[in-house]
Amino acid sequence: MRYAVAATRYRSFRKAADALGIKQSTLSRGIAQLEARLGVILFERTSGGVLLTRAGREILRTSTHLVETLDQMISTARNIGNGDAGHITVGFYTSLSAGNLRASLVEYAARFPKVDIRTLEGARACLFAGVDSGRIDIAITTGDPIARDGNVMALWSERIIVALPEGHRLAGNNIVYWTDLKDETFLLSQRDPGPEIQDILLSKLAAPGERPRVVSHDITRENIKSLVGAGFGVSLMCEACIGANYPGLVYREARDGNGPSRISDTAYWRSDNNNPALAGFISLLKERHPSVSVGD
Repeated sequence: MRYAVAATRYRSFRKAADALGIKQSTLSRGIAQLEARLGVILFERTSGGVLLTRAGREILRTSTHLVETLDQMISTARNIGNGDAGHITVGFYTSLSAGNLRASLVEYAARFPKVDIRTLEGARACLFAGVDSGRIDIAITTGDPIARDGNVMALWSERIIVALPEGHRLAGNNIVYWTDLKDETFLLSQRDPGPEIQDILLSKLAAPGERPRVVSHDITRENIKSLVGAGFGVSLMCEACIGANYPGLVYREARDGNGPSRISDTAYWRSDNNNPALAGFISLLKERHPSVSVGD
């Protein structure tokens, strides 16, 4: 049938055979076998080429559609099998306004344009449950790798950033030291990675008999930024959050005597997840961050 479609397109057995990369005798024999099975003559053979018979026109009208549909099915299956098509679900709870996760997703989309990238934002426990159930292919969380079933990959690290009202006394500094913040009111989200950032804050400023003033809100990071911009306090967040600007808000790097304070990111996925699109994403992560480590 494929030979017949090609012969119809080129109006020549020789040209059709050349286009398909086969011998003309092979194509002629294949079409003759098709005609024998159908019990009709599809082509009139002439010295100037071949022409469809009336029966051939009716049969080839359907055959062309079938061959094109089959070719599309084969191409799609092949693309899915090698990771060039399909879908992947990435779970996270940090911002996509900037940073390495955003850059990795952008590059993956450019490299695999036929893969449908789906994202799911949720708390750490929700992401882990999604990975375990197969609803999420890979989860990106903050913090050092923790032992759990499946594969774990240490990724990049991000700077801790201080969000300040633009009229704040420290807003004119390019860098803010932790000691400059000891008397501030910190607005933090109760949602991930807020608790983790609070642990960093306590490690930097807590002392015997002294604890930084922290006001926790069960709201998103975006609304925390709005409160900071309105002058209710300052906040701490991951570097990935600085891509989104808010009125009355400025970002400054948090440092101590050892340099910028950082928080790491880690990827988790099931060992038995054989999604080819996931394999392509993991390869890209390794390529972008060659120092990453993978373990069971």
